Formats: sequence, C-alpha cells, structure tokens
Amino acid sequence: MSGSMDDRKAAILRAVVDEYVQLAEPVGSTHISRLSGINVSSATIRNEMNYLEQEGYLIQPHTSAGRIPTDKGYRYYVDTFVKDANNSDMPEIQSIEEFFTKAHGALAEMFSDTSRLLTNLTNYAAVVTGPDPETVRIRSVQLVSLGPKRILLLMVDSKGVVSKKSLEVQQEIDELELEKVSNFLTRNLRGSVVGSLSDLPLVENPQLDNLCELAFSMLKEFKSENSEVYIEGASKVANAFDAVDTVRKVLATLEQHFLVVTLIRDVLARGRNVGIGTELGIPPLAECSVVVSPYIVEGEQVGSIGLVGPTRMNYPKVLAAVNLVSTGLGKRLSEGRG
Repeated sequence: MSGSMDDRKAAILRAVVDEYVQLAEPVGSTHISRLSGINVSSATIRNEMNYLEQEGYLIQPHTSAGRIPTDKGYRYYVDTFVKDANNSDMPEIQSIEEFFTKAHGALAEMFSDTSRLLTNLTNYAAVVTGPDPETVRIRSVQLVSLGPKRILLLMVDSKGVVSKKSLEVQQEIDELELEKVSNFLTRNLRGSVVGSLSDLPLVENPQLDNLCELAFSMLKEFKSENSEVYIEGASKVANAFDAVDTVRKVLATLEQHFLVVTLIRDVLARGRNVGIGTELGIPPLAECSVVVSPYIVEGEQVGSIGLVGPTRMNYPKVLAAVNLVSTGLGKRLSEGRG
C-alpha cells in the first residue's frame, strides 16, 4: 500500500461500507458528513474518499456521484473492524440455542436442519460439510434391540459423531447375542476408515454370521452420510443480485458441491474466516463472499459451516451467526457421542 490509512480515512471507509450494505446505493460525501461520529466537512470527506478511491478501497460506479467499496475495501473493513464478531448482541442467539437443545436424530438430518437454520437467519446460501471421509475411522459399533425383530445399529466414529440405522431381522435375537456381535464388529473394525471397509471375517455361529453381514453392509453405507455437503437457500442468495447473468452463474456454481467444499477448505486453509469476491479465485463468484467457521467435536475440527452471499453483506452479523451455529453444532455432536 503506497499511502497510509489513518484513523479518519479508516472511519470514512467503515462508514461507506456500513451505509452501502444497508442502503444498496452508492454513498456520497454529503451523506457521510451527516452521520454521527464523522465530524468533518463534506469537502474534507470528498478528499479522503478520492484518496481511498486512488488506493483501490472504493470505486465510483460511472452513473453515480457516490462510491461503493471494492473487494480491497471490504477486506480492510473485515480485518480491521470485524475481527471478533460479538455474538452476545444477536437477537437470534435464543433461537439458535433452542434449536440445538431440541435437535436430535440422524447426522444427515442434523446437518440438513442446521443449514436450513443458518439460511433462515441470514437469507444467504448456507453450507454444512460433514467430516472428510478419509479422516473418519470407526471407534465402536453397537447393536441394540428395538423390538422383537428390529435392531438399531450405532456407530461412533473417531470424530465422536454417532451414526445410526435401524434394521429388520428374520428372527428374534437376544441381548447376549447382540452383545457378541457388537464386540466382534468393534474388535475387527476399530480404526478402519469409514466407507473403505474390506471383507469381514465371519464368526462361527451361522445365525450371527447373517447379522454380522447385515450390520457390516449397513456400516458401508455410512460413508455417504459422512462426506455429504448440505446446501440450503441457493435461491435466497440469488435474490441479492440484480443481473440475471450473475444469478445464473452463482446458482450454477452452488450446484457443484465439490467446488463449494473446496472453496470453504481453501478459505480456512489460509487461516481466514472470510473470503471476498475475487480472492475466492472462482470467476462466477466474483461478486460473492464466503464466511466460514469449523465446528469442533472433542477438541478436533470435524467439518465446517459456511455462508455464501453477496460481497455487500452485513459481515459482523453474518460472522456472529456462523460462529454461534458452528459452536452449537460442535457442542451438540460432542454430547451425542457414545
């Protein structure tokens, strides 16, 4: 950066971002001069805004006297003013806590509900990724009777996440036999990567062999659940853009789940919570920002939560929402482990 950003310039840049996010109109010096906290003349503000434009923080759309932030302007704003989004003043904090108190059911359902919660809070596209399947290993397997011929299969993985499926069996199996099969499966499968299970050695008892086979085939299906990505609210984020072409590009990109997951991992790998516009390196998302937060289970990063919205977003609010939801999900999964 060739010039230095003093407090006054920073305050003016902050005001331009805040006003533009709220009004969706280019912001002029007269408008800024009327705001409380900016106690200088509009001529001085105009000079400072010219400087900010020359330095690449603001841009003047050709049809307007006002200015709007560039990606560089948003980056300075996020790094300087939104370092620690304050969660405590979020009105939605109560509803987020209530959601996780009531949340239960299969992992897939929880991920899907969590992404819906986040999109409802922000009106942007929400992304929840499950654990990277390559890193997920089986910790224990348990079979529990649900009734005469119904059994619940529970698998706890190395991330502390519990996956469950219920299965029908041909004849009643007593608790002792269920325990034998549970112990056998845990002993033979502990440490195996979920979803890349090879053949299972058979036990002696033919009746239990069948149950082992059935349980084993169910365990193989857990892979898809773990590596899933849940995206909600793509159509909501589309409403943030006027240009039909932009809407089409953004929607087409969000449909490519692999690309979205890679994008979220890239932002986190750079040690950031926010990726802005052209920084994302994906041309169709040049007008979008991504806000991400990993969720932690038992002290280990398991997956991540993200929001995709326009670069013109309320960063403090969106960061606070993402942080609250990722904390809530991490806690809920930690409580749910076996």
